[in-house]
Amino acid sequence: MLGVIVRVGLIAGTLDIADSLIFNAFRGITPGMIFQYIASGLVGLRAFHWGSASVALGVVIHYFIALTWTAVFYLASRRFAILSRRPVISGLLYGVAVYLFMNLVALPLSGVPRPVKAVTLASRINGVLALMICIGLTVSMLLRRAIVRTHPS
Repeated sequence: MLGVIVRVGLIAGTLDIADSLIFNAFRGITPGMIFQYIASGLVGLRAFHWGSASVALGVVIHYFIALTWTAVFYLASRRFAILSRRPVISGLLYGVAVYLFMNLVALPLSGVPRPVKAVTLASRINGVLALMICIGLTVSMLLRRAIVRTHPS
């Protein structure tokens, strides 16, 4: 099942970062800046001075997080069958839970710079929807499909 978790996590992580890259391109934010911002969660403001090394670190961190969220959902779905029986609603709710955890726990504890100006409503909505669809729904639907194929009823 590790292979399935990795495959699903890479798919979900790619969808999530694609959303971020596209959304932020309209705001003049480059892919490098996005990945340096992600890396700053671990190394602080130094990430913005390390160039391509911090971009690569940001890519690794992003996919590590996506794989972790995938593994957490998989483990929870093994314990709570409702998650596999109702993949759409559980996936969407899981995406909301991921958003809340990342924004209320992980980011405040990380080294990312605090925003100088308030986060826009559009940015907030995009962030919630991206995690609901790209992480939550994608993970729940693809894991359910893999579980059904592995353990048909």
